[in-house]
Amino acid sequence: MKPVVIAVAITGSVPRKRDNPAVPITPAEQIESTQQAYEAGATLVHIHVRDDDETSSSDPERFAAVKTGVEKHCPGMIVQFSTGGRGRDPGQRSSALSLRPDMASLSTGSVNFPTIIYENHTILVEEMAGKIKEFGIRPEIEIFDLSHLHGARRLADKGLIDDTPHIQFVLGIVNALPAEERLLDILLKEAKHLFPTCTWTAAGIGRHQAKVMDWALARGADAVRTGLEDNIRIEKERLASSNAELVEHAVLAVERHGHRTATPQEARMLLGCRPVPMDQIR
Repeated sequence: MKPVVIAVAITGSVPRKRDNPAVPITPAEQIESTQQAYEAGATLVHIHVRDDDETSSSDPERFAAVKTGVEKHCPGMIVQFSTGGRGRDPGQRSSALSLRPDMASLSTGSVNFPTIIYENHTILVEEMAGKIKEFGIRPEIEIFDLSHLHGARRLADKGLIDDTPHIQFVLGIVNALPAEERLLDILLKEAKHLFPTCTWTAAGIGRHQAKVMDWALARGADAVRTGLEDNIRIEKERLASSNAELVEHAVLAVERHGHRTATPQEARMLLGCRPVPMDQIR
């Protein structure tokens, strides 16, 4: 059976405790929530950090605390930092990369979000890509629009990323790409044209999470993404009790498509990350 990486985006920059009390905010909450998700089957954690008032933060000390806790309690799990921009000073979005996480997200172009423009101008993108490369971090290329694939190709042509990137398509954000199956086909075809050996995944936002996961799995995705960053509900009338509960549903989806969840070692190999550190092998 094909191993599939389950990525869990535990917090994000938007949901608050008032939206779902299970959203982990403090480093301690994030570590505990990640451990539960890891035990449920997740092998990659996507991390945003928050200040005590729940607003987005770029504080390297908070990133360091979560990274250290995850490495202690979730042996081999891929640690991925966000360099996303909602609520963060552009100059600080890469400030935690010196901590050398396994992966970091990298958006390659700007896009409309519900109430803001998610701005990623060329100079900023190239600077972040350069830091990701400098610190030996594996990028995950975030695709919110077809043109962003060509932005990634330009980065590769400049030597800022390699020719086998890990690509994530994001569907279902209001004012950006809608969650339509035909659009995933278009994006995937273009990605494989530009980067024939890329690995890929897709994220569905809100109520679209489960169906986008199914579309991706049906097309042989290397990974799927779940978590409270993207979706706070199990059903329309019921909030998710934890990131782990969302991961459990992702595991069932993977198995329903005839695949199995990847081990931490397999996940690292699939996505081109460093091997499991010796001090994390039990």
